[in-house]
Amino acid sequence: MRMDWRAALLCAAALVTAPAMAADAPFFGTWGFDLAGRNTAIKPGDNFFFFANGRYQDTLVIPADRPSFSPRLQSAERVQGQIRQIVEQAAARAPMQPTDEEGKFGALYAAFMDEARVEALGAAPLQPDLAALKAATTREALARLMGTGNESFHGSLFGVDVALDVKDTDHYAVLLGQSGLSLPDRDYYIDPRFAEQKAAFRAHAARALTLAGWPDAEARANDILALETAIAEASWSKAEQRDADKTYNAMTVAELEQAAPGFPWRAFLEGAGLSGAQRVVVAENTAFPRLAAIYARTPERVLQAWGVLRLVDNAAPYLSSPFTQASFDFYGRALSGQEQQEARWKRAVRGVAGGDGQSFSRADLFGNMGWAVGRAYTARYFPPQAKARVEAMVVDLKAAFRARLQTLDWMSPATRAEALKKLDAITVRVGYPEHAPTYESVVIRKDDLYGDVLRLAQAEWRKRAGRLTGPVDRTEWFMTPQMNNAYNGSFNDIVFPAAILTPPIFDLNADDAVNYGAVGAVIGHEITHGFDDQGRKYDAEGKLRDWWAPEDAAAFEARARRLGAQYAAYEPLPGVRVNPDLTMGENIADLGGVVMALDAYRASLKGKPAPVLDGYTGEQRVFLGWAQAWRGQLRDDAMRRLVASDPHSPRQFRVNGPVRNIDAWYAAFGVKPGEALYLKPEDRVRIW
Repeated sequence: MRMDWRAALLCAAALVTAPAMAADAPFFGTWGFDLAGRNTAIKPGDNFFFFANGRYQDTLVIPADRPSFSPRLQSAERVQGQIRQIVEQAAARAPMQPTDEEGKFGALYAAFMDEARVEALGAAPLQPDLAALKAATTREALARLMGTGNESFHGSLFGVDVALDVKDTDHYAVLLGQSGLSLPDRDYYIDPRFAEQKAAFRAHAARALTLAGWPDAEARANDILALETAIAEASWSKAEQRDADKTYNAMTVAELEQAAPGFPWRAFLEGAGLSGAQRVVVAENTAFPRLAAIYARTPERVLQAWGVLRLVDNAAPYLSSPFTQASFDFYGRALSGQEQQEARWKRAVRGVAGGDGQSFSRADLFGNMGWAVGRAYTARYFPPQAKARVEAMVVDLKAAFRARLQTLDWMSPATRAEALKKLDAITVRVGYPEHAPTYESVVIRKDDLYGDVLRLAQAEWRKRAGRLTGPVDRTEWFMTPQMNNAYNGSFNDIVFPAAILTPPIFDLNADDAVNYGAVGAVIGHEITHGFDDQGRKYDAEGKLRDWWAPEDAAAFEARARRLGAQYAAYEPLPGVRVNPDLTMGENIADLGGVVMALDAYRASLKGKPAPVLDGYTGEQRVFLGWAQAWRGQLRDDAMRRLVASDPHSPRQFRVNGPVRNIDAWYAAFGVKPGEALYLKPEDRVRIW
C-alpha cells in the first residue's frame, strides 16, 4: 500500500506476527509450500489461485469472531498472544499510576481488563463529552468541537492533519479532507444493493442515542440517516480520492472561507489547536462547498445528535457492554457478517498495541501505546537474521527493477533517467524505527481507561499539530513494528515492519524461490507503488511533480487502462464486480511485484540451475509462493465491504490477475489456449 497524508485524512478502517517456527523447519511443508492445500484437479491455467490453494480454501472455517481468516490472520493471532504475554506481565507489576514505559502499557492493559469497573461506570465516562455537545448550541461551537476530533472521541465533517506538504517537501502543511460517514463508503448510502445495511445503520443510530440518554432518539436517527446520505451524495468516491493531483489544492484560510462558506473554518481550526495556520491543503475541493452548505442548512439539534452518535461509536471500545455490544452488532455483524464478538483480552491487546490485524491508518495510533509495545515486541521476538535477509532481498529487487527500467521499450531516455533517479533514492526501512514516539508526559492510571485513552490521544495530536513550523522528520514511520503490513511512503521510502517478516510472507527456513514469490513480490509490490498510476507522480524527493514526457505518460496510461479492463470483469460474488479505478494502484503493484520477484530469483541463481522440489521447478515455486501468500476466506458481507471500499482486489484476483499477464507463468505451467486464464500474448499487459 502507498501510505501518505491521504491515509491520515481518510482514516478508513494489515496484520501482526512473530517467529513461531522451529529453528530448521519451514512453517509450510518441507520446503515452504503447503502441498496438501493444493487442488490438483484444477488446471493452473483455469484458476491458478485454486490450483495452489483449493483444498485449503474448501476446508477453511472462518472463526465466529472474525469476518475473514487466512494464514496471515493466524499470524496475527500468534503475535496477539505474544503481545498478551508482554502486557500481562507488565500489568502484574504495574502500580496504580506508573512512571516507566512498561508500567504504563501494563497499567493501560489492566484498565482495559478491569471489566467490573468498566461495567460499574456504565455511561458515566461519556458525561463530560455529552455535556459539551449539549452546550454547543451554535454552529461555531459545534465546529470547534469537531476540530478536537484527533484528541477526543468527537466526530467531524472534515478530517484534519499536519503532515508532509508534497509540493514543498521541506515543510509540513495543514491538510483537510472530507469525512462524516459512519458506513464504509458513500456507495452504502446511494447504491440500493446496500439498503439492508443502510436500514441497520438507522436502527444503530437510534440505539446509540438511547444508550447516551439523548432525547427523541428515533426521530433524530431518521435525521442522522438523511444527513449522512446528503454527505455521501456530496462526497467524492474513494476512486476519485486516489488522484494525487486532484487532491492537492493549496489555499489560504481566507480563500477556503470564500470557497466553502457555511462552515466555521476558523472555529474548527481553533478547536484543532491550529488557529495560527494561514494556509491549508484541501483534498476534495469540489466537495467542500457542498459539504459546507449541508452543514449550514442542517438544524443544530441534528448536528448535535449526529455528534452524539459519532461520540458513542468512537468511545464504545472503552465503555460498558451495552455500548460494545451495540458497536459489534452493527459494525461487526451487520456490516461484516461476523458472528461473535472477540474475547475481551483480544480487544484489550488491540487497544494497547493499536491496529486490527487487517488494515492500518493514522486512526490505529489513536489513544494507545503502540510504539512502546513495538519496542518490547521487537526486543523479544524479532530475529536480526530476518532483518538482514530482507534487506539483502531488497537490494536484489531494486537491481531487478533497475534492469527492467533500462530496457523498457515504451519509455524515453529523459523519463527513464528520472525513473532511475527515483529508484536509486528509495530508502528501505526494515523491522522498527530508530526513533519512535515515547510517552513520558502521559499519565496512565489502572482505574481510568477512558481518561487514559484521551490523554494518549491528546499527547499524540498536540505533538503532531505542534510541528507545523518545525523541520520535517524524514525518518518518521507510519506503522508500528507489530503491524503485518508494508507501505511505500511520502518520503520515497518503503517500510517493512517486523511483523510482516514471517509466514506466509517470509520464512527463514523456506526454499528461496518461495520466499522470492512471497516477500520478494511484496518488496517488489512496494517498490512498484512508487511507479503506479499515482506513485509515478512523485519524484525522487517525494515531491508531487510531473517528471514524465507526455508521450511516456500516455503510453503508461494506455497500458494501465488495459489492465483495468481485465479487473473490471472479475466478479467475486454474483453482481459484485471489482472497481478497476479504486484498485488500479494495487493491481499495478501486484503485477510489478511478481515480475520483479521472478527476475530477482533468476539473478540470485548466478547462472546455476534451480533445484526441482517435489516436481516443481524454481520458477513454478516463485508463482506458488505468491499464490500461497494470499490464501484465505471472507464472509460475503465482508467481501461486499472490501469491494466497495478497499483499494486491494479480492485475494484470488491478486493471484490470477497478475500471473495471466506474465509470459513465464505460461511456460512454467504449460498454460494453453482455451484455459480460462489464458490471454493471447498481444493481450497480456506489460507495464514495468
